[in-house]
Amino acid sequence: MMKRTITRMADGRELIYFDEADDVVRDAVDRRELPQPSAASPMRYDPLTDEWVVIASLRQTRTFLPPADECPLCPSTPDRQTEIPDSTYDVVVFENRFPSFSERDDTGLHDAVLTPLNPVRMAQGRCEVVCFTSDHNASFGTLSTERVHTVLEVLADRTATLATIPGVEQVFCFENRGVEIGVTLHHPHGQIYAYPFVAPQTRKMLAAARRHAEETGGRNLFADVLAGERASGERVITANEHWTAFVPAAARWPFEVLIAPHRQVTDLPALTDAEALAFGPVYLDVLRRFDALFDAPMPYISAWHQAPVRTDRDLSYLHLQLFSVRRAKGKLKYLAGSESAMGAFVNDVVPEEAARMLREAGSS
Repeated sequence: MMKRTITRMADGRELIYFDEADDVVRDAVDRRELPQPSAASPMRYDPLTDEWVVIASLRQTRTFLPPADECPLCPSTPDRQTEIPDSTYDVVVFENRFPSFSERDDTGLHDAVLTPLNPVRMAQGRCEVVCFTSDHNASFGTLSTERVHTVLEVLADRTATLATIPGVEQVFCFENRGVEIGVTLHHPHGQIYAYPFVAPQTRKMLAAARRHAEETGGRNLFADVLAGERASGERVITANEHWTAFVPAAARWPFEVLIAPHRQVTDLPALTDAEALAFGPVYLDVLRRFDALFDAPMPYISAWHQAPVRTDRDLSYLHLQLFSVRRAKGKLKYLAGSESAMGAFVNDVVPEEAARMLREAGSS
């Protein structure tokens, strides 16, 4: 059980403390002088790909790799005010100061057009920051299983809440780790995007799931993939009663792992408490194997694939995708011509070899 305390920053942005103890008092006040929060950015439709592109020029001014003593995600001190007014915290969620999507200040671009085929809309939605711990020097992999469970509860809570915002079509929870990935803040944190559309990758996966269901009399594609991986075991990294972590047979990234519940679940709020509790040990195991692989912190993207808010929920299967751009010690996988221009991936590492390396990294 978590205690939730909702407050406001000096500029009116929402900030929520999620505490593991129910006797904590959160009454610290944000006394900074801040400009008004940023309004929603425009997004432009690309008819050639059937995708929306957000033009968020305000993000050019966001904070970039500050030293530890200037970190905006650390707790506030008497000498320095940060985004979190209190002197300590468990998990905190707040509205991003430099959002790609926002509920604020709709400027009426509903019917604007650049050309007859390029309509423009406001990127209505919401972007939130999730701070996993007040410890600046921690990482997700060093968290306790209890804290991982708290984070999972927070993400489920925010997913359910953000899904009620008018116009939101999908909620995406993720973490970027490492400068190689492109992080701009070192403090351990993740983000949540509430999209006003269903993301392109999700649409592609749902189309494949729909074809599979039609060809197999209603079978779920991801469930069948998971069953095949569990039966084979060749690419399985670790598992418990409720979750299995495996390298996908057609992995695009040098080191890529999918972590999925054994039961078809649409999104994080749909997990049972037993499933949520069982996730932490599996995920922490995989993260520690990632770091042990080359005896250095592994840069990664951790992405929750959840069902859209309103469509194709029966085809969806909740899972976490964890992948790294590091392909060997001191070497990175760059998305060059084939991947970036054509979306055709070429992987440098055989998935079965990646699975073997990850299994051995955990046993050495």
